[in-house]
Amino acid sequence: MQRIDLGACRLEVRQLAAPAGAPDRAPLVFLHEGLGSVAMWRDWPAQVCAASGRGGWIYSRRGYGASDPVPKVREESRVVDGVRQGRLLPDYLHHEAFEVLPALLARLGIGRAPVLLGHSDGGSIALLHASRYPVAACIVMAPHVVVEEVSLAAITKARTAFESGDLRRNLARFHSDVDCAFWQWNDAWLNPAFRGFDIRPDCQHITAPLLAIQGLDDPYGSMRQIDEICPGKGAVIRHRLLQCGHSPHRDQTAATTSLVTGFLQSVG
Repeated sequence: MQRIDLGACRLEVRQLAAPAGAPDRAPLVFLHEGLGSVAMWRDWPAQVCAASGRGGWIYSRRGYGASDPVPKVREESRVVDGVRQGRLLPDYLHHEAFEVLPALLARLGIGRAPVLLGHSDGGSIALLHASRYPVAACIVMAPHVVVEEVSLAAITKARTAFESGDLRRNLARFHSDVDCAFWQWNDAWLNPAFRGFDIRPDCQHITAPLLAIQGLDDPYGSMRQIDEICPGKGAVIRHRLLQCGHSPHRDQTAATTSLVTGFLQSVG
């Protein structure tokens, strides 16, 4: 694990080397969920890189894992010395996709179009980025393209579990500042202004090959979340997994790894 400077923030980053002798292929960039981090991916990214013969990068967004926290995360949002602090704004996923991720790819020296692999919030970031920037392919697991009542109900339930259940203790293993990690996500989603989040028009501009995976038992979203990803020109492959919740790579590891690596065989 290393930490790199990106503007005025330091982000936790981990590089995964391609298998020895593997052909030169576009690297994988893993984009974590709303409460995720480098550590929370566990060893699944390394499995995917090994199986697909590709190198990869994992990073924790600001406020997550070992990346710099967000000061005053539950106070009014403001910009201080060019850096956002306070509550995340309703456009926070767009900010990550259009500003942070391009700067990070440049900082890491990724000079070619990568393969983006995003989970949940990370899936939304992947879709948004692919709608404006060149990518070799885009893989999303349980992404959010619109806000559903079922999502808000699950996120409200998560707040209760964090305040009075075991969720805070469980998440603390993966985040240096667990309160920052939780509240920046939870407050943003439960902000009434976030109800208008809708990236379906953005998805129409995606031209890269796209794989979308959704669990049929996902409490955070219905099949709408992948059915309504409709690129205008690019091809999309959708898979619905039985006995799978919000985390296909954990709930159905073998099936998800097979889908991802099989899809990557067709990507240059």
